[in-house]
Amino acid sequence: MKLSAYQPKKARIEIVPMIDTIFFLLVFFMMASLAMTTAKGMPVNLPKASAATERPVCKIVLTLTPTGNYYVDKQQVDFQQIRDCLKSRLTDNPGAVVVINCDKSQNWERGIQLADEAKRAGAKYLTIATEPKPMP
Repeated sequence: MKLSAYQPKKARIEIVPMIDTIFFLLVFFMMASLAMTTAKGMPVNLPKASAATERPVCKIVLTLTPTGNYYVDKQQVDFQQIRDCLKSRLTDNPGAVVVINCDKSQNWERGIQLADEAKRAGAKYLTIATEPKPMP
């Protein structure tokens, strides 16, 4: 009996499992990026509102914390500095929405003063942050 010489098989790269893996990673990173949200304001306890909705727009957040500190986005400022800080940010993006993020333990007269400063700085759009009504 005559035996033939051993001929090794050529290596093959299977492309289908690699494509499946790439699509899985793509979907994973897309879903992970959609779950990430940006919150520019300082955390405070917001009052509840039944008609509150969210819109994806450029925001400048004015925050009044329970301790009485003022923030523009996450930068702490004095009340006198708010208008100048807002003017500089609104010149970069004049269509930005200014969000008043006032803790519910604060007197709302101070929240109204924040709104007045935003209007004096040239804000066209102004809104008040509230906690949305929980879905039943």
